Order: sequence, then structure tokens, then C-alpha cells
Amino acid sequence: MSDAPVIAFGQQPCGFFPRRFLVAKIRTARRLQAQIGGRIVFFCHDSDHDPRETRTILRHRTTGEPAKLNFTVANKLQRKFSPLYAKRIAPDWPARTLLQLPNYLEGELIEMFRKTSAETVSEFCLTMYQRLGLLDGIEVVRSSDPVLRRRACAVPEFFVDVPYEGEIVRARVRDGALELHEGGQSFVTLPLSAFDKEHISPTRDTRLRWMQSIIGCTHYVAGQGEQAYLHQEEAPDVTFVRRDEITRSDEAYTELAG
Repeated sequence: MSDAPVIAFGQQPCGFFPRRFLVAKIRTARRLQAQIGGRIVFFCHDSDHDPRETRTILRHRTTGEPAKLNFTVANKLQRKFSPLYAKRIAPDWPARTLLQLPNYLEGELIEMFRKTSAETVSEFCLTMYQRLGLLDGIEVVRSSDPVLRRRACAVPEFFVDVPYEGEIVRARVRDGALELHEGGQSFVTLPLSAFDKEHISPTRDTRLRWMQSIIGCTHYVAGQGEQAYLHQEEAPDVTFVRRDEITRSDEAYTELAG
């Protein structure tokens, strides 16, 4: 087994043009790699189901006003409850979005979007990040991968991907039942059905130990929000590195790799 450093960072797919905080994590990881060597692993949490994660904030080229664009998916159930790897993009979404992009982007970036095709939200995002050159030389590990899920450690709090009304939904296991959170104090309760490790993904609080049991990183680049909830004491052998600062961190990154 190699003793070379493993530098990791984690993030849900975060827009069809990625949010700038993801780019800051990537830059931090590359800077660290230049200092200590080793390899970089992107833990892509495409098991997340929150549609807000993929909002893409672009600024109007004339007015500078921000606009929030997002995917349209096959149906309401998918939008609310399906994991990002199972949210199927509506057939007319690429063409409709393409008509809006000249308000916000230059031609080369628009052409990059035009050439990108994928069935699901997570696949589209990852393909765009690759086209932007952001993932060159970086290993991508996806939390939806059933092979990796089977290798992961057991965690006390988790979600399971289960069929519901013809779709795959991500349900929280709680008190012997499966719950879909509709917002506020409203939940849809599903009967507890059989599931295996390949259907399990972690909660926010158990994500670090679950991820670490797969990746075995030596260094982890943490975002500002992550630092508030990561249980760093669960990974005493990991060096946690705060991501570099970046302006307008929640907005989309729309620069071409030089």
C-alpha cells in the first residue's frame, strides 16, 4: 500500500456551471499537491437529493443582475425526492436553457454547454466540469457507486434509495420507517422495505466517516460550511485544510482553463 498523500475534497454536483466555492476547493487541493505530492480525489456526493444544490447563479452581461437557473427534471416527485444521479433531465431543458445563456455568457462557453448531453443531472454537471478542465488529473469517486457503497463502513444514520411510485427516491431511515421530507415539519412515511448496503448513502453527520472508509485520505480540503459540522475527531489521522478564499463563492464559475 502506498504511503503517498491522498488529498480529498467533497461536494454535491453544484450547478451545470459549478459554483465558485468548488473551484476554490480544487485549487486548494492542487496547491497542496504541488507542495506534498500524492493524488487528488473528488468525493462527488451525487446521492444528495436537494434540487437547490444545482442552482446555477449567472450574472447578466449588461445589467450585472444575478439570475438563478436550474435543471428541469422529468416530474415533481423526482425533483423533490430523487437523488441527483437519478433525476432525469427533461428533454426540452437543454434547448430552453441554451436560448437564455447569451444573456450571461460568451460564445465559447455557450458552445460547451450545447455540446454537453447527459440523461441525469449529476452526469450533466460532471461532464461540464470535465469540459471546463477542472477535473484533469483528479480521480472522481461517486457516492452513488454501488461497488463503493458495498465497501463503505456501517453508519448509524443514513438514507436509502428505494422505489416509490415508479421512481427512485432517497428516504431517511428513522424509527423503523422511511421518511421523505416535504419541508418544515411535513413528512411522507413509507413502509420499511428490504435494502442492502448498495442502497445506502450517509447523512451529513455521518458522511465523513463513510467517505473516509472508502477513500482513506490523508488530507481533506473543507469548505466554510463543512467546518461547522464535520466531526473531525472521527478522523484523527487526517489533516484538515481550509479551502482558499474566493469572491462571489456561491455564483457560477464561468472561466476557461488557460
